[in-house]
Amino acid sequence: MKLFHSHSSPFVRKVMVVAHELGLAERLTLLPSAVHPVKRDRSVLAQHPLAQVPTLILDDGESLADSRVICEYLDAMAGGRLFPAEGAARWRALNAQSTADGVLDAALLIRYELTARPESERSAAWIEGQTAKIESALAWFEEQAETLGERVDIGTIALACALGYLDLRFSDIAWRDDAPRLAAWFARFEERPAMVATRPPAG
Repeated sequence: MKLFHSHSSPFVRKVMVVAHELGLAERLTLLPSAVHPVKRDRSVLAQHPLAQVPTLILDDGESLADSRVICEYLDAMAGGRLFPAEGAARWRALNAQSTADGVLDAALLIRYELTARPESERSAAWIEGQTAKIESALAWFEEQAETLGERVDIGTIALACALGYLDLRFSDIAWRDDAPRLAAWFARFEERPAMVATRPPAG
């Protein structure tokens, strides 16, 4: 299989962490990409109309986009280890994934506002609104920190990738100050081999 890849994309990292946890990383050939919120990468567009990363090209030539779809596909290939099949554990993991992805969506919207728009067109209110989403989501995860424990599922993987991206791009947020229990959990989780193997370059 082939994966359109970017070292700095937190959604690509989520896919790669899942692949490493499932023992499927060696099945993926990484393809470079130059996706941008304004300028579309035509090599990715040729494979999927959204032209985004991650996009996975399957062995039969079909393409899947969106980290949630790709992660569940890989998990199904491996027999279903990271997506609980049913019951409360499933909804807890999916809800954590959705909330963590929401943190990333807000962070990326801030990032695009700062890097893709001229300074004269940037909206302070927009940035403040997205920052508020990040802060409220992290406060929720702090309240839920005791439920994280030693869980390794799509919810905790998505959360760890979101926190890693904040460290990479938004160190000024200093989220650990208001979320000490979440910070303690992340300090343990980010030392998992799958997290270490997918750590993006600093800067």
